Amino acid sequence: MANTNAPGVIHADPNETGVYEIESLCMNCHDNGMTRILPIKIPFFKDILLESFSCDHCGWKNNTVKSAGQIQEKGSKYTFRLDNVKDLQRQVVRSDTGIFRIETIDLEMPAAPGQLTNLESMILKIKTDLEFDQPTRKEASPEVFTALESIIQKLDGMLQGDAFPVTVSLDDISGNSFIEPSPEDKESKYSRQDYLRTHEQNAQLGLAADTEDDEGGGMEGVTVVDDEVFELHSECPACSKPCTVNMKKTNIPHFKEVIIMATVCDHCGYRTSDVKTGGEIPEKGKRIVLQIKTIEDMSRDILKSESCVLRSLDLGLEVQPGTLGGRFTTVEGLLSQVREQLHGQIFNVGDEDLSGGDSMTSETKTRWDQFFDKLDRAIKAEFEYSITLEDPLANSFVQLNVDSGNDPQISTEEYERTQEEKDDLGLSDMKTEGYENDQGE
Repeated sequence: MANTNAPGVIHADPNETGVYEIESLCMNCHDNGMTRILPIKIPFFKDILLESFSCDHCGWKNNTVKSAGQIQEKGSKYTFRLDNVKDLQRQVVRSDTGIFRIETIDLEMPAAPGQLTNLESMILKIKTDLEFDQPTRKEASPEVFTALESIIQKLDGMLQGDAFPVTVSLDDISGNSFIEPSPEDKESKYSRQDYLRTHEQNAQLGLAADTEDDEGGGMEGVTVVDDEVFELHSECPACSKPCTVNMKKTNIPHFKEVIIMATVCDHCGYRTSDVKTGGEIPEKGKRIVLQIKTIEDMSRDILKSESCVLRSLDLGLEVQPGTLGGRFTTVEGLLSQVREQLHGQIFNVGDEDLSGGDSMTSETKTRWDQFFDKLDRAIKAEFEYSITLEDPLANSFVQLNVDSGNDPQISTEEYERTQEEKDDLGLSDMKTEGYENDQGE
């Protein structure tokens, strides 16, 4: 990798193509080479730096990609299902902390310098790396050769379009990796989950010392009382400095008890809120459909749990579990949060609205503009539509607008959880009977 921190001549202004040039030390022959840096804006993402090093003395070359922004407040994990050959062209930004996995065959790509590429190239690189030493393995370790040959054939089938569907994921604790979305992504094809980093992950990023502070923060011996606010001392997930988590247990009429949690950091300004539901796991999931007819319906209270899918066929909208976390707000507030997150991911780069970066096609931009225009009108209740909350744990809720009986604008039904939902929730491996015997043994 080029050492761009080495002494050299830095041209303050880019050349006519917008490229900055820096003389830097070649890590191969230790003579001077040239690092060229191109700042670009990635559609749906943010600013990055494309870095290319070349040495005229030994011919060594290297290309990497780096984030031009800061480490994000949360880590992020993208999961994407490839259903056809066209999906192989989805753009990918992988930072040096991003972990790429082919979930279908449980194969993980080792950490490497950041790159800007597509899914086809990611899978091809894994296949090429595995093939590199196969002739040697065939002689030295036939068992390993045979096992890897099976994986290589599966990767080749993916590249040829003979192995769909294929599920991949990209997990980055810095929040600076990404897989390109599309307006056509429906039914769990594409999901993004933001998560709070652990202390160890913050230490890995250099945001915290690699030591644990065990003082404070516990709830041992504390009795949680309804509607009383409790303060917990914690560590800010964004800057790793001490912060306060406010927790309150409250009862939602005709539903159940929930815990509302809000984190505030006085050092970096980080704020977040979340809702946790409790109680036993019901035998079935619950599907709630709400018909929006007037602006008054936008003021209904709504609880979307972490496990809930929010979708609307009328709006062309689908929000997967984990994307927004748990939210207790109004219908207007929930749809506004969905709009803010989507628009920020797709259009806003930095402090300016850059219409999706440098390379978003006009056709794609038109589709997204139409989607956001319809969503804006829906938030104002300018037309009738419906939204669906589908929760395999039945922990979501919509306020009734009647004192007794059924609300004609709300329909509720129970449904059998799918095997995929059971696996995702850990219910397939959960043992609730006879575990005392196992423990004794």
